[in-house]
Amino acid sequence: MRLQAVKGTADRLPTDQPSWRRVHDVARRVLERAGVRELTTPVFEFAEVFERSVGEAADLVVQKEMYTFDDRGGRRLTLRPEFTAGVLRAYVEHGMHTWPAPVKLWSHGPAFRAENVQRGRFRQFHQVNLEVVGSAEPVADAEAIALFVDVLRALGLEHATVALGSVGDPEDRQRYNAYLREALAPRAQELTPTSQERLRLNPMRLLDAKDPGDRALIDGLARPLDHLGDAARAHFDAVAAFLRDWGVPFEVDPSIVRGLDYYRRTAFEIHADGIGAQSALGGGGRYDGLVAQLGGPDVPGIGWAFGVERVLDALAQVGAAAPADAGPRLYLVPMDEEAVADVARIARALRTRFHVEHGYTKRQPGKGLRDADRAGARYAGLLGARERAEGVVQIKHLASGAQTSVALTDLAAALDRPDPAASVGEVAPAATQEV
Repeated sequence: MRLQAVKGTADRLPTDQPSWRRVHDVARRVLERAGVRELTTPVFEFAEVFERSVGEAADLVVQKEMYTFDDRGGRRLTLRPEFTAGVLRAYVEHGMHTWPAPVKLWSHGPAFRAENVQRGRFRQFHQVNLEVVGSAEPVADAEAIALFVDVLRALGLEHATVALGSVGDPEDRQRYNAYLREALAPRAQELTPTSQERLRLNPMRLLDAKDPGDRALIDGLARPLDHLGDAARAHFDAVAAFLRDWGVPFEVDPSIVRGLDYYRRTAFEIHADGIGAQSALGGGGRYDGLVAQLGGPDVPGIGWAFGVERVLDALAQVGAAAPADAGPRLYLVPMDEEAVADVARIARALRTRFHVEHGYTKRQPGKGLRDADRAGARYAGLLGARERAEGVVQIKHLASGAQTSVALTDLAAALDRPDPAASVGEVAPAATQEV
């Protein structure tokens, strides 16, 4: 058997790293400017953390697709299928309710679900996650949504659009679920088995059904937004007003639902225009009551997450250029055996300030320059017997071909100039020697 990555997982190659780093760096910059602080939680938790959070009538997908196992001590553990439960477990455990409210936290990393693998769906996937805990005000919802859009715009997805809805308060959900059960009871046997189970446990989730037969039965029914009580309606209208005032693009989507019991009022998704049917990048909503469900104080919260793989796919589809993998500032080429030790020593000294690489065996100048070019270096530095005797390195700017001798004592200063390429090119012809 040829060893390979497990289905639904993928290696992240060195050439992929700049794009991934950029997503995290942009998210960090945008979120931390808004006072959001980074939190890292374990990749696995006691299974009870997620079992408590998903609730008795949770979405079947979350129930069935969690990776739960017993460790050697007989403890039931689960690889995180999403971030919210673990973040709020940390919030409770570390007494963050005593911090100034709202507490704004962001996280990033892998999550795990036993998905049916297809484009945009993996068994190990990666998310950027935001939680805002301690405010029930509509402005907190609007800020969270706006920050999501800000991150995507900063990455290059200028036409990301918010689909805004509401699942109402618990009594609104109960009223809507009762409506669905009554409306669909006469034809329940025509639903797929999955939808029949959802009708029993959590009817609101039927609005996410993809089967054409299910959709034919559901499409003519009222939506959650039609069943909001006065308080939930006022909250929804206030969130929408803030978004309009801030110029955040959104469309009202009456069909948005959430499969987990803890969601309240605001629910939203964010889509990238122009990338086809798989346009959803992520979403979130308000989850008042979840902290108490996890053993903490009864404080409100709202959060969201987006899939990093989905965002990178969307960026590629809209033609947003991936950042280049920055090569070394200098690649040192040893032109004789003695120079192998010399270039290693010089590289170590320069690495306190620059990205420097070097050859490990002696190389002819032409081959050494090709090595430097393949490494993506800006400059090649050639060192042989004559250069050693003179205390210099031959420095060549690979893009322009300009070349000059630089004293070893001046090498760091030369590389540190604002435009070292121009400096090399300005050297008088008498001081220039072709290799």
